[in-house]
Amino acid sequence: MGNVDSFHGQERDIIAITLTRSKPQGDIGFLSDIRRMNMGITRARRKLLLVGDSSTLCRHPFFGELWAYVKRVGGSRMAHEVAIEA
Repeated sequence: MGNVDSFHGQERDIIAITLTRSKPQGDIGFLSDIRRMNMGITRARRKLLLVGDSSTLCRHPFFGELWAYVKRVGGSRMAHEVAIEA
């Protein structure tokens, strides 16, 4: 486990990034500082997992474009589509 800064200059097979902000007013707080997102999303060799509330995140232009791209390439899954077994 690590944060984005700890992966500078490195890659991993799987990168998971949680963008879990969900507010009725749509404010994404610290996630609006997207300077580190490029480093985070380009470190995955095989799989990139982004978890977040699309209705909140897409109010920000960067995340709106990212979400549109992910949907366009068929890489999105909604929470209700993922079966979780205990």
